[in-house]
Amino acid sequence: MSQRPEHVVVVGAGLGGVRAVEQLRSCGFQGRLTLLGAERRAPYDRPPLSKQFLLGTWEAERVALWDEAGLAALDVTLRLGQSAVALHGTTVELADGSSVRGDAVVLATGVTARRIAGQPADVRTLRTLDDAVGLRAALAEAQSLLVVGGGFIGAEVAHAARLSGLRVTVLEALAAPCERVLGAQVGGLAARLFIAAGVDLRCGVSVRRFLDGRTVETSDGDTLSAEVVLLGIGSVPAVGWLDGLGLDLSNGLACDGAGRVLGTDGVWALGDMAAWADPIRGRRHRSEHWTSAVDQAGVVARSVLGLAAAPAAVPYVWSDQFGLKIQVVGRPDLADDVVPLHGDGLAGGPVAGTLAGYFAGDRLVGVVGFGAARHLLRYRPLVASGADRATVLTPVNEPTVGVR
Repeated sequence: MSQRPEHVVVVGAGLGGVRAVEQLRSCGFQGRLTLLGAERRAPYDRPPLSKQFLLGTWEAERVALWDEAGLAALDVTLRLGQSAVALHGTTVELADGSSVRGDAVVLATGVTARRIAGQPADVRTLRTLDDAVGLRAALAEAQSLLVVGGGFIGAEVAHAARLSGLRVTVLEALAAPCERVLGAQVGGLAARLFIAAGVDLRCGVSVRRFLDGRTVETSDGDTLSAEVVLLGIGSVPAVGWLDGLGLDLSNGLACDGAGRVLGTDGVWALGDMAAWADPIRGRRHRSEHWTSAVDQAGVVARSVLGLAAAPAAVPYVWSDQFGLKIQVVGRPDLADDVVPLHGDGLAGGPVAGTLAGYFAGDRLVGVVGFGAARHLLRYRPLVASGADRATVLTPVNEPTVGVR
């Protein structure tokens, strides 16, 4: 597609789709915009579902991404409650048999919760607002919770349940919770937070089978029961509706570094379902994080409109667990060494205030902080520049103001 489009169709009304619409308008697009969403609910934000909403401090209206005034200002046609079932060029076919044709299409259909073979229907997952409504109601009537999966979602739900006084058991198949993001060594600090909060954390243990919706047999031969069982073992890209088009769907939808879907003309993809070319990793990478969807929406909007690309953002992820904000900057998965930068958590001291640096050889590729936002500020530009070890470890005066 060589000309600026007159009509852009965005498929997926989650964060990525919403931000794509906003960015297109911010970049000066004055043509038609149509946003398609499979859920009947108006677009909403997902991170609060496992935090404020689950704790009952926020209600459903507060997680909304747009109010009526915001929607009107964007001049977007919103079509909800119909899943996309096929793509023909830049025409999107919907489940009710209708179709919407655009000059450009942006795909942001996200992911679905991963399931286990033989999983009973009453075992819960947490992906949608409806999931969160049901989980909050169930936890309000329960005294015990079993969480299968110790990643960010599992940790945040376990935290909320403990604050509500429930007995909580967490099964994590890897050696430490949140290991896929933090690595095993720093994941050990996360494990300490679980245990200090009174969670029965069992690492290196998975589910062998479900005996019913409240009982599991574990890989180490134990049998565990709880009034509520939550499965939080990751997700699956929602790309099945694109089967048969000859596209690379091996780990999400394969895209170039600007979100253009490989093998198509006039189609872009972003967010959880999109595997973008990553020049630093040297391969395509799919990120399932809030900030990634936001950053990619800006890149895609500029690409759709033929504008120059903005500078690449440094990856950033956060999670609120057991009273601490865990912040991740960069790409810790590329590291072969972890070095303490601040605090004594890695030496067995307090977890709060700990900051760890991740190095690939001599180059800083990531930083993780536990309740250490003030100290993290210094290291974000160092991660962006790939600073060498000597520069990173040189003592400096830490910033003390202007930190949220």
